[in-house]
Amino acid sequence: MMVELLPFQIDASTQIADRFRVYMEDPLAVTRTRIVPFYQNLSSITGSGKTLILADSIEQIRSILPIEPIVLWLSKGKVVVWQTYYNLSSGKYSSLLGGYDVKPLLDCKPVDIERTDKGLVLVATVGKFNQRDKEQGDRKIFQVELDSADQSLWDQMKIRRDSNGRRRSLIVVYDEGHNLSNQQTELLLELEPDALIVASATTRIPETLSRIIDRLKQDKNWSDSDFVTSVKSSVVVESGLIKRNIMLGGYVTPMEIAINDMLNEMEKVEQHTHELGLPFTPKAIYVSNTNVVAGLVKDNVERPFSERTARPILIWRHLVETRGIDPNEIAVYCNLNFSPKYPAPKNFVLFSGGESDYDTFMQGNYKHIIFNLTLQEGWDDPSVYFAYIDKDMGSKDQITQVIGRVLRQPGGEHYPYQELNTAHFYIRTDEKSVFEQVLSEVETKLSTDTPEITLNVRKIGSSDQKTTFPVKKERFVPEVSINSAHAKAPIKKIIQQIHDYRNDKDNTVGKGGRIQVLQTIGTGRDQTEEWVEVEHSNRVTARWVFVREIQKYYGKAVNLCDIEDPKFDAMIEYHSRAAEHIREAARKVVRAYIDYSSVIQNDFSSYKVSDIQYNPSEVTRFKNALHEGYSGLNKLEKKFATAIDSTKRVWLRNPSRGFFEIPLLDMGGTKNFNPDFLVWVDNSIVSIDTKGDHLIIADAGRKLFHIDKFGNGPDIKIRLVTEGEWNENITKDNNNGYTVWILRNGKAYPIHCKDVNEAVRLCLASDPNSQSMSTVAESHGEYM
Repeated sequence: MMVELLPFQIDASTQIADRFRVYMEDPLAVTRTRIVPFYQNLSSITGSGKTLILADSIEQIRSILPIEPIVLWLSKGKVVVWQTYYNLSSGKYSSLLGGYDVKPLLDCKPVDIERTDKGLVLVATVGKFNQRDKEQGDRKIFQVELDSADQSLWDQMKIRRDSNGRRRSLIVVYDEGHNLSNQQTELLLELEPDALIVASATTRIPETLSRIIDRLKQDKNWSDSDFVTSVKSSVVVESGLIKRNIMLGGYVTPMEIAINDMLNEMEKVEQHTHELGLPFTPKAIYVSNTNVVAGLVKDNVERPFSERTARPILIWRHLVETRGIDPNEIAVYCNLNFSPKYPAPKNFVLFSGGESDYDTFMQGNYKHIIFNLTLQEGWDDPSVYFAYIDKDMGSKDQITQVIGRVLRQPGGEHYPYQELNTAHFYIRTDEKSVFEQVLSEVETKLSTDTPEITLNVRKIGSSDQKTTFPVKKERFVPEVSINSAHAKAPIKKIIQQIHDYRNDKDNTVGKGGRIQVLQTIGTGRDQTEEWVEVEHSNRVTARWVFVREIQKYYGKAVNLCDIEDPKFDAMIEYHSRAAEHIREAARKVVRAYIDYSSVIQNDFSSYKVSDIQYNPSEVTRFKNALHEGYSGLNKLEKKFATAIDSTKRVWLRNPSRGFFEIPLLDMGGTKNFNPDFLVWVDNSIVSIDTKGDHLIIADAGRKLFHIDKFGNGPDIKIRLVTEGEWNENITKDNNNGYTVWILRNGKAYPIHCKDVNEAVRLCLASDPNSQSMSTVAESHGEYM
């Protein structure tokens, strides 16, 4: 199964590969046969798919190199390495690396380095080579395997000659670049790599690496931005890969109150997953110290289980004995101590072996996980929606690390209910000042890393502060989706017209590249090393080229393509005429998908308006809305909300992500359209968006006015509003008033309104086409 790359991920991986290609055409030299390595830092937030971006970048790099490269893929933690190996070799990312063999570093043999038919990815922890004294060390990578080679693996990696005496390029990938030490950098540079690519949200640079960067700045005139491929947090949030909201609850209460609140909210979220038929169950984590009670006071292990006061035990007993949760759903992952005289109960599932227990832990798919920050870095489960964090957790930095773990979004999409797009945290402290410190740290981190995530705060102490408004009336909205049935035939025709290049020897060959290869020339004493031109680049499958090109613009179109057609097995060079023909066909497929698909509303599948979360410090209250009030309204939205409320119609402030979304049919643009407001008017639901400039200009905006109906529910009417006065040529004449866009003769048509009240009345009119503005104004009472 082909993994779906998102456009922002392809943009990032392509930038890394393109920068590498340009540099390697004219690299800096250290000696005549040794170059200054290319360096790039991938800066991207947790949950953005860094491993996927790195995997795609090295496959792109392989496609532009003249001989098959070797990639040394490093991580700090053993669990992270194991997961990376699995995902790249046979798991979810394996389809991205069709041109590589993937192996653990210590399984590498001389024949793997000498072969020329495939690239080679070697996966390892930094601990496999992070040792200064290699000769006296016990790391296998530095030892000679006498039965298979006369060189150590380290020396083989340094020389890395293929069977033709050509030196293979070495790309070092370090997916936790903030852990890269100066010693590690020096050891890696001994291998004389062609490139160092690290993934890190921070820019801490070891001294040895700084010297390389200084050389590139001086001799290549690179600026700081040339060393960094940045992924904007906004596109990650927009994509649905991470949760849209954070609810942060501070409790100056007993532990049980905080956990009970969390479990009650968890039940609501679980109901929503059942209602939507989602393939996951919400999970909760509980983070606390292990064997201490308070400060440095240790829990007494020479006591019966029922008398122990270690927090993991107290949490477990509350879940099981008070809340009735099945012990088989609870995992305790920490080095909790027990004496032989007073062992843990048989149904107490304890993982105290650290990394050695990790596989068994993963197989259990536990719903409640109690741990003390020793749970491996590699464990990231998007199904975790809830976290209870105990008062003595440690530094506020540790708390922000836990928050990073809960931000991943299951399914990679936002859902209609706000709770399913929210990471919920329940932090118990003894003093309000401690929580205020944590809150300040979280707010600072969010504003820096992910300002698009909404933060709601709830403080529970002597007087509870609610942060949820219940819905006042029962209202439903239909599901809106894309019907692509009519696109199948034209897409099939396009694919049929793609040439079969499996036996083509001419069109599959690209232009000669400018990247040279270091080759051993001659034998014996006459042997020299020379840089030589190689005429061709490594080949990739036509399928890889085709799918990636579609994913650049509209990934869902791949689902209508028969990518198993044998002609996609053809091996072609990336810059060949065949590759360009394939890419052009892919773009035609995307255009056909957009042109022949339509947006439909399905009245047989609807969502019920539910309670909403709000921020008490910035809430605006209304009389006729479905909730008591809304927070997060900007100045323009507040104006329109007030005007809508004055019509006395039932209305809703639609969340910026999730709930009522309309998918857009647009080349590489935003996936979904979330109108600002929904208003129930007779037998229709009017959706009003007050920032429609970009939609009106784009083709996708005009498609919004054509929503086909499936069922007998209320009609969905789209009303886009732009600030200022616009004309029929879709250009702005001036900044006066507002323009409401309606459908007239199959085209988006502008009607100018002098103020926000006129604009709202026109939006809610049953037939704006038949009414002049004076008629709308006179009939104001009809909409009261």
